[in-house]
Amino acid sequence: MRYGQTMSVTEDILDVPTSDGEMAVVRAQPDGEVRGRVVIFMDAPGIRPSLRTFAKRLAETGYDVAMPDLWHRHGRLIGFEPDQMASNPDAMVQIGTMLGSLSDHGVSMDRDATLEALAWNSGPIAAIGFCMGARAVFRAMEDYPDRFVAGAMWHPSFLVDNTPTSPHLTAGSLRGELWMGIGEEDQLQSIAMHQPFLDAVAELDHVSVDYFAGADHGYTWPVAPNYHQHAATVSWDNTMAVFDRAFS
Repeated sequence: MRYGQTMSVTEDILDVPTSDGEMAVVRAQPDGEVRGRVVIFMDAPGIRPSLRTFAKRLAETGYDVAMPDLWHRHGRLIGFEPDQMASNPDAMVQIGTMLGSLSDHGVSMDRDATLEALAWNSGPIAAIGFCMGARAVFRAMEDYPDRFVAGAMWHPSFLVDNTPTSPHLTAGSLRGELWMGIGEEDQLQSIAMHQPFLDAVAELDHVSVDYFAGADHGYTWPVAPNYHQHAATVSWDNTMAVFDRAFS
């Protein structure tokens, strides 16, 4: 199937057990031949219509898509679109609280619970992450290099910190193909903040980075004020190319 063609899609929400309680996993499956498996790691506003639309769009191209609810420790399927955040002053406070509780251990546990529930215990998998989800992409590729064979990071966050487990410290050993898209006008996670990570992967032929002039953080979502059509379109095309190579 060519990427220009689309399939009909079935969406389900699975309730997956974890040691921290039940977690919802949104799954979008093509009603036809499956091209490959993809895990989506969400951004801070959580699983909301924009993310589910993205998962459906990916499934329409032939991918079996799973998206774990990383905020399940705080409630079920918490998600905010920009208009909801604008009209609810407590939303940003809640997002900040949830971000403060996020840990690599918790995200990795949720990832592994998702793989176990779907019986994705063998075979290649790709991953895509937005904002904070980019760090989860890196961890998946690092933890399971023979399974997570490709990744994409859109307007990434938290790739560099001052802890002994900062992603930039081990990024040079990354084995799978990775694509990154960063807005040059990103006010939340600037290029300078990512620089140690970018330096670590600079010599890796299988890692590529695109910088988008005029694009800010969160350029992906059409309903968001930071939406940047060119950056979003190129990011999609480059992600599809990476996944195409991974599952060819």
